Amino acid sequence: MVNARTYPLWQQLAVTDGLPDEALPAVIEALCTPSRAFYGVDNRGEEWRKEAFAGALPFLLQRAADPALRRRVLEQADDKQLADLAEQGVVTAADLPVILRTHRPTPGLIIGLARHSGQLDDAIGLLPLLHDTDLEGVVNEWNPNRYRPDAEAFPPVPGALFDAVLEYALTPLARLLQNPGRHAGWKISEHHALGLPHEFGEGAPWHILATCPDRWPALVEHPTLGTAVQHLLLDHAEVEARRNRITESGGNHLACAPGDAPAEQPQPGPALDGNLLRACLPALCLPEMTGLPKPSVTARHRLHSIARRVRDNPGLMGIAAEQLHAAADECVRRGRLLTSSRNPKDDHRNKTVTVTEDLARLSANPAHLAKACALLTTVEQPTVVSTPPSPRLARITEGTDLNTPVRLLERHYQHRRVAALLALAGNPHTPRTAVTETLPALHPLELAWICHQDNAPDWLHTAAADLAPDDDTAAVLRLLTDDELDQHPDPGTVLQTWLDAPEREGVWTDHEVYRAVLNSRHHTVDHLRQLPVGEVLDRSEPHLALPHLLAQCGTRPERWNALLKALDYGPADEKITFGELLDTVSSQPEPITSA
Repeated sequence: MVNARTYPLWQQLAVTDGLPDEALPAVIEALCTPSRAFYGVDNRGEEWRKEAFAGALPFLLQRAADPALRRRVLEQADDKQLADLAEQGVVTAADLPVILRTHRPTPGLIIGLARHSGQLDDAIGLLPLLHDTDLEGVVNEWNPNRYRPDAEAFPPVPGALFDAVLEYALTPLARLLQNPGRHAGWKISEHHALGLPHEFGEGAPWHILATCPDRWPALVEHPTLGTAVQHLLLDHAEVEARRNRITESGGNHLACAPGDAPAEQPQPGPALDGNLLRACLPALCLPEMTGLPKPSVTARHRLHSIARRVRDNPGLMGIAAEQLHAAADECVRRGRLLTSSRNPKDDHRNKTVTVTEDLARLSANPAHLAKACALLTTVEQPTVVSTPPSPRLARITEGTDLNTPVRLLERHYQHRRVAALLALAGNPHTPRTAVTETLPALHPLELAWICHQDNAPDWLHTAAADLAPDDDTAAVLRLLTDDELDQHPDPGTVLQTWLDAPEREGVWTDHEVYRAVLNSRHHTVDHLRQLPVGEVLDRSEPHLALPHLLAQCGTRPERWNALLKALDYGPADEKITFGELLDTVSSQPEPITSA
């Protein structure tokens, strides 16, 4: 066991030029042996040892000609030290067999080896052992001055290394596109029931490709990787360019002197010019998804992905209009996307609204567009809630229109249905009568919302104004304060009207209605019984539920056990109301007693 206080001595010996070769094994053993005390590992001593070892490491490797001694030193080095020494040329490709026994290759190690031309092939040979994010690191970390705008130009990544990184990053995606389905490595990002990623090439594949825009024209024509590159460019190129422009404009704005307006910049061109867009057309409509099972899911996902690409790359509609129209028709027919759901409540993700938005962008089929208008009438009506004003929010909303009924409709994205109808009205192939026949089925606030839109066509403005209410505040479910309820002859009935209003997913954020009923001094046990048990027990003081639970359970152990079992539910379990909980507890049979 080495005395921890002698580590500086061993370090000094290691770096001394006059150290004889015969002493080297002892020095290496001293610096590589973990520090221990009578109670086990000496943590403080380990800190001293590692510090001394790091200072002596380059000298030890330069002198350790014996393979066993060199292996002993390399096994103790960490990933950062190995990467730095590889860059210095102290660690070479000849050390890789020893290093790979105890270490995983890192981007730093590969970069360090690749900086020496004779080891480039060895560095490339380590790429298959890296994860996607590590592959990205080989490119991103090549230039150590990448975050210094005033730094001198740095040599680029060697072409052979970059080509290899790009190939290893894109090959999994290329294989998936050749044989769509469930593949290892995509489980985290898979779209439910599709066996495909949410977006083609999420993460490292795109980030690596984004670093070489000058090579995109050649890569889209690559015999094996070209299709993958086309998908990546259509999904990410324009989005990334727009994000970068926003970041740069924000930086320019901050750099302006106080009082000076930022200089007006020329309108930037698209990230993908017309030639690149045409080269990506074979991948535009996701032909890989045409034969996948579960067409009701896959066709909807395909339609939405195509529409998103057209939204991000507006030039596509002028280049491939017929191809896009045909793909939209195929998705509708194969997935039966315009068939009404048997249970509208199952449409918990606004699938219907999303389909109509996508068709408004892509379709040129009047029959399909008319059906899309009619399908919007099957979507449940919104319930717009207005909560009592609070002093904190009053300071924010004062002088604004944030509390107007139309803005309340937008607060929880309840205007999506009428916005989809407006998009359909903007499609020149949509029959006007199909749009106007939909208007009577809309909520009064949705009609008022149309009247407030400057981009709505005049004929739609006129038709909506004829049906819109004169007082749109009457269409809002207004939650009253207790002082206002005191003026009402039957406050309990008012609370019941709140509970009877249909709840919509994403509408009652923070459960405004539930909270208003619980906080009101006018609520009764009948009101509490209609609320989810989690709201009564978790979001309020225990005194609300306690008297009722004590009255039901009393001194009967079987009822207390039933209460324990009823409350033992997980996130995926069906939630019950407070009334169902009380009924479950009270339904326990009387214990059988012997005469």
